[in-house]
Amino acid sequence: MNDIDVLFESTIPNLKLIARGKVRDIYDLNSDHLLIVTTDRLSAYDVVMPDAVPGKGKILTEISNFWFNMMEDIVPNHLTGIKLEQYISDEQLLLQLQKRAIIVKKLKPLPIEAVVRGYLIGSGWRDYKQTGKVCGIYISENMQQAEKLPKTIFTPATKATSGDHDENIDYEKTCSLIGEELANNVRNIAIRIYERAAHYAQERGIIIADTKFEFGLDKDNKLFIIDEMLTPDSSRFWPKDQYQIGMSPPSYDKQFLRDYLDTLTWNKKSPGPILPESVLSETYKKYHEAYDILVN
Repeated sequence: MNDIDVLFESTIPNLKLIARGKVRDIYDLNSDHLLIVTTDRLSAYDVVMPDAVPGKGKILTEISNFWFNMMEDIVPNHLTGIKLEQYISDEQLLLQLQKRAIIVKKLKPLPIEAVVRGYLIGSGWRDYKQTGKVCGIYISENMQQAEKLPKTIFTPATKATSGDHDENIDYEKTCSLIGEELANNVRNIAIRIYERAAHYAQERGIIIADTKFEFGLDKDNKLFIIDEMLTPDSSRFWPKDQYQIGMSPPSYDKQFLRDYLDTLTWNKKSPGPILPESVLSETYKKYHEAYDILVN
């Protein structure tokens, strides 16, 4: 990894910064478009770490764009195809933003995250052990950790601001937030995308255990998928050849980082701990492996 390639925080003169998320910086372009920069920031347990992973933002952008294009027949996405050069003339800045910045449609985000699960892991596994259900959905008895669910389930969550934790909600709560018709549409689309992606990835040696999507509406209330899609930041990717029921499998995502953080006496609140170079290097390696397997 090269420190020259790292972008922790972007600065674009003459453009208004609307928000800095955990990973993305969002700028206002005009009444119809936003410019989104995917930085190399790394978050875990909803806390942004003080160290970045050089090149991570480029990998996330390219993986997302790959999936956006694959799923266009299921749902339109926020991509516009507009080149950065139309708005940015500084060559050094263009070089910095290359492969990590996109110009997208300005849409109204839905107040939920569309979480889809194909396997019993993470907060779903914890919920199941306590209640026999996942987000209010009854699951077969006597299932084990990381076991494939009898069918794909939709388990939405409310979106947290930086530093707060997302909260799992049931389908009824989703309907109360966005309306029953839209909730049903989001659920069906999210499951279709997940199942197509899971089949594609499985053939290449990756199990997609779960993922989360974000959606937005245009002025005519047409639904678009936004933000990112099926990246190691938003999904749980397992190597198929190392998958075992009854344990949390190794992964291509942030689980490596989480496992390291769990060895520390850290309260999982901001500020995050300084990360050793070995953890940053291994995290980059896992992200890049996922990119190579899925996209190349």
